[in-house]
Amino acid sequence: MAADVADVEAIIKSVGLFHNKARNIIKTARIVHEELADVVPTDRKGIMALPGAGRKTANVVLSDVFEQPTFAVDTHVSAISKRLHFVAQTATPLQVEQKIVSVLAPAELHQAHHTMIEYGRKYSMKLTPDKEVCQLIIDCDKLNEENEALI
Repeated sequence: MAADVADVEAIIKSVGLFHNKARNIIKTARIVHEELADVVPTDRKGIMALPGAGRKTANVVLSDVFEQPTFAVDTHVSAISKRLHFVAQTATPLQVEQKIVSVLAPAELHQAHHTMIEYGRKYSMKLTPDKEVCQLIIDCDKLNEENEALI
C-alpha cells in the first residue's frame, strides 16, 4: 500500500510548507524505490538531486543517517550564529556552515548541530530573543555595547 499526499500531509502537518514537502517526500520515495533500487544516496550531490532536497536536507541526512561529519544550518543555527557574532549578520547559510565547520572538530559537528537547534528553540534567538532566561544574550549584548563605545 502506497501513501498518498494526504497521508503524508497528515503526518507532517506541524512542519512549515508541509504541502510541498509531502509531495516531495512521495516523489523522493518513488525515485529511491524505482530508480535507485531502494538505496538512499550517501553523498551530498546524490541527495540534493532528489526533489526538494537542498544542502540543509543533504547535510541532515549525511549526519543523522550516515554519521558523516557534516553540519546543517537551519533558522535556529543561523540565528544563534548571528546573534552571538560567530558570523556577520548578512552571512548566508553556507557561510555559517563553513565558519562552524572551520572551528569544530569533525566529531563535534553532529552534537553541535542538535545542541544549537535545541538552544534556539528554547531561547528563541531571533530578533526578539527571551533575554529573561538567556544569560548568554545578556552578556553578548553587554559586550557589544562596550565594543561599540570603544569605536
